[in-house]
Amino acid sequence: MTVNERQYTRQIEPRLLLVHFLRDDLRLTGTHWGCDTSNCGACVVLMDGEPVKSCTVLAATASGHEIRTIEGLEVDGVLDPVQQGFTEEHGLQCGFCTPGMMMTARALLDRNPDPSNDEIREALSGQICRCTGYATIVRSVRWAAEHSTEEVQR
Repeated sequence: MTVNERQYTRQIEPRLLLVHFLRDDLRLTGTHWGCDTSNCGACVVLMDGEPVKSCTVLAATASGHEIRTIEGLEVDGVLDPVQQGFTEEHGLQCGFCTPGMMMTARALLDRNPDPSNDEIREALSGQICRCTGYATIVRSVRWAAEHSTEEVQR
């Protein structure tokens, strides 16, 4: 599979979950393992551009697919607007849910560069944050949308 634009080939157990492959085999620990039941969304990564809960995906089924993790958002030392938005608008506290929130937000903005607040809330409805409340998270994604548009116009 390709992870963050880098090709990987490994022999793995057929039952190995993608979240464990990323964290344990590739040492990409930004993808968090939370509930193990697909309820919390902390493990969200992008598979071919679509958010998936990596605790429910067998690593073997990701073969031939493009996986993007939180480590793949920053490029050459420049934060993705989603990452910068969470910083600017204080969209995180403990940070445990943040990678999954950011990956889901990135997928939303990739398909809808100017979502409404309701569309942001709907996109993030599969994510659980136990710390911040969602107002600052929605503002963070809104900030990213506004600044992503500015980057495209430059």
